[in-house]
Amino acid sequence: MANIAVFGASGMIGSRIVDEALARGHTVTALARDRTRLPHEGERLRVATADVLDPGDVTAAARGHDVLVSAVGGGDGAGHRKLIEPSARTIVEALRHLEDRPRFIMVGGAGSLETPEGRLVWDTPGLPEDILATMHAHGEALEFLRSVTEVEWTNISPPAVIEPGERTGTYRTDTHRLVADAQGNSRISAEDYAAALVDEIESPRHLGERFTVGE
Repeated sequence: MANIAVFGASGMIGSRIVDEALARGHTVTALARDRTRLPHEGERLRVATADVLDPGDVTAAARGHDVLVSAVGGGDGAGHRKLIEPSARTIVEALRHLEDRPRFIMVGGAGSLETPEGRLVWDTPGLPEDILATMHAHGEALEFLRSVTEVEWTNISPPAVIEPGERTGTYRTDTHRLVADAQGNSRISAEDYAAALVDEIESPRHLGERFTVGE
């Protein structure tokens, strides 16, 4: 079983990653800036406050863990450019200074994926500016990670739609194309996304690369 630290553990995706990992018997440290939004500590669950942009906080949070997951960045539109890519840099820099470095798994974005029509998602006409800002922030974080060699990392992009729903444990993957059905629908439940992420923790298949999931 792995010892996993999760930044952004109070969010829609992060909270489900915590639940999925605990359900499989892993030990989890749930991290967020606001402790009141985190669950109560329990068996195999530790709760702590930490700032993902503070190198000291990240180093302390990562120490003694096998995997560090970042699920930060949901919900503040253009402000993501102050969080998503900078947080990736802060985490990598902190991990570089640890002798026993955990793997780094980052919740990514869908914007830089290729659509069935052959364009990138963020080139879709009519997307709101705040959504575009978020997409490009995730794209910048991914480009930074692709330059990293001394830290084992994985970036997992969701499909076009990710929202709370049923956990089926079934999903499809790709590396650069948006996962969509025959009708062009691209979606996954947050529960199945979490299952895919914990599957990657347990059986690494995408070290040093981005992959994406969908129904």
